[in-house]
Amino acid sequence: QVQFVESGGGLVQPGGSLKLSCAVSGSIFSTLFMAWYRQAPGKQRESVAVITSGGTTSYADSAEGRFTISRDNAKNTVYLQMDNLKAEDTAVYYCKAVDAVHTGPGTQVTVSS
Repeated sequence: QVQFVESGGGLVQPGGSLKLSCAVSGSIFSTLFMAWYRQAPGKQRESVAVITSGGTTSYADSAEGRFTISRDNAKNTVYLQMDNLKAEDTAVYYCKAVDAVHTGPGTQVTVSS
């Protein structure tokens, strides 16, 4: 069964940066379309960024120009570089394969001064 473990969250000031990582096991990582999601308190989970097995990326409007999704197939890991963070980016961030049912446990990102 494929498993996902997110890491790299924390507390950062507005305008700061964080890089999230998601380690994947139990599947042929290089074939997976991977995605990052987030869920803020009281809100539905939303897709943030997607990367295909070939490296093509797409972003939510809220992430375009500030976030970068990437992958390292040798390390079975997908990343989310987040720059110019805003208070509204505060959420728990999750990753999973696009066609997977479950995510990892998530990592908390808090943007506050």
